[in-house]
Amino acid sequence: MYSFDVKQNAEACIKWINDWFDKNGAGCRAVVGISGGKDSSLVAALCARALGKGRVLGVLMPQGEQADINFSNEICEFLGIECVTVNIENTVKAAENEIRKSVSLTPQATQNLPPRIRMATLYAVSQSVNGRVANTCNLSEDWVGYSTRYGDSAGDFSPISHFTVTEVKQIGAYLGIPERFMAKPPADGLCGKTDEENLGFTYAELDKYIREGIEPSPDKKERIDRRHAQNLFKLQLMPSFDPDIETI
Repeated sequence: MYSFDVKQNAEACIKWINDWFDKNGAGCRAVVGISGGKDSSLVAALCARALGKGRVLGVLMPQGEQADINFSNEICEFLGIECVTVNIENTVKAAENEIRKSVSLTPQATQNLPPRIRMATLYAVSQSVNGRVANTCNLSEDWVGYSTRYGDSAGDFSPISHFTVTEVKQIGAYLGIPERFMAKPPADGLCGKTDEENLGFTYAELDKYIREGIEPSPDKKERIDRRHAQNLFKLQLMPSFDPDIETI
């Protein structure tokens, strides 16, 4: 039977982050892309608890004018962590213009380009401040492939990828993160719709299906199962050919 001990899981995750950095970056900083939503807010909070506020750097990456950029600034201020802003608008436009000289960009390629540029930006910042890049994906998003490969799906360590959206919100409440950050409707900021509008089902329905086997309506179940099967490759290592080579 499904049960979730918020305190136990939150504290265990904090310890895991601390242990990971001891082995993979003692003294390094956690570099977190800050959107102002629940996932990046929680990851930043967990890292601040594990490493101390001074070892967490938030990176805000608006694409031009971002209507909800205040959420990003406010969560960094609330957590007491340093933050920097890198506007990716010109970089995205330059990349699009150069690519269009060779091929016609599809709508999907156009939507996925900004998150990939954001991840390149995060790694450039991280390597410049002796950092490690935090992945901010959760289990619910990963389950249905709602992430961009080599974009927001990348990172050096992943604190919340085994927590559903429901569990993320519970941990956020346990850590005292204000509800306005945890309740902010999740959106990719690219297409003008919320995640749930794009997906065609709610995260609450998805989480009950994942954790408790409670099936939503048949059409939503089919949509979830189809997306899960189609996007499993995003969670796997890149396939590689293994030649049959004898060694002495």
